[in-house]
Amino acid sequence: MSIRDWPADDRPREKLLEHGAQALTDAELLAIFLRIGVAGKSAVELARELLQRFGSVAGVVAAPRDEFCSLHGMGEAKFVQLQATVEIARRALASEMAERPLLNSPDIVKDYLRLSLGHERVEVFVALWLDAQHRLIEMQTLFRGTLAQTSVYPREVVRAALAKNAAAVILAHNHPSGSTQPSQADRSLTRVLKDALALIDVAVLDHCIVGATEAATQGAMPVRSMAMMGEL
Repeated sequence: MSIRDWPADDRPREKLLEHGAQALTDAELLAIFLRIGVAGKSAVELARELLQRFGSVAGVVAAPRDEFCSLHGMGEAKFVQLQATVEIARRALASEMAERPLLNSPDIVKDYLRLSLGHERVEVFVALWLDAQHRLIEMQTLFRGTLAQTSVYPREVVRAALAKNAAAVILAHNHPSGSTQPSQADRSLTRVLKDALALIDVAVLDHCIVGATEAATQGAMPVRSMAMMGEL
């Protein structure tokens, strides 16, 4: 049975229009993106296969180009559309972050970091440079490492802060393993960077750890959906 033959309330597009995007399952959202299925499979069934293959929506987004394009019903056009959709969402969040104090918008910060770092297959260390009103100036990738670690040099972080004329910063890095638990090395690095940046009057507001599906904080932001990982 094709999606056209389903009851109207069960069709992803009609369901979205009636109840909003948040009411759809991951498979239904992907089905709307896919638009059509393949012979013998509806778009929803194809979406479910994608989720099973890559584990989650985040896994689908992070799927290597060659692997994604090799699947029946996919291809470079779908891959490009998916990456463009994710980038549109990331830029929309960045625009919001540039217009409002980030301490009042922890969920936006979390979503932005997940979109920016959740797909990375190696550790990446970034800084969200903020102005005196704690609005985003720019997210800057400072260091890239390996699957398990990255080397961070405080001197280079200080230099970057001065170049951006930042008043504050939210630090972040990802754990490709998916865990958002901070290591002792993560905590020590946070303290070192906080002390170094304090010498040039740049406040470290937070240090977030991003997994494939979540982001956690080590700092003092008034977070709601991000787990507290200890005081800076």
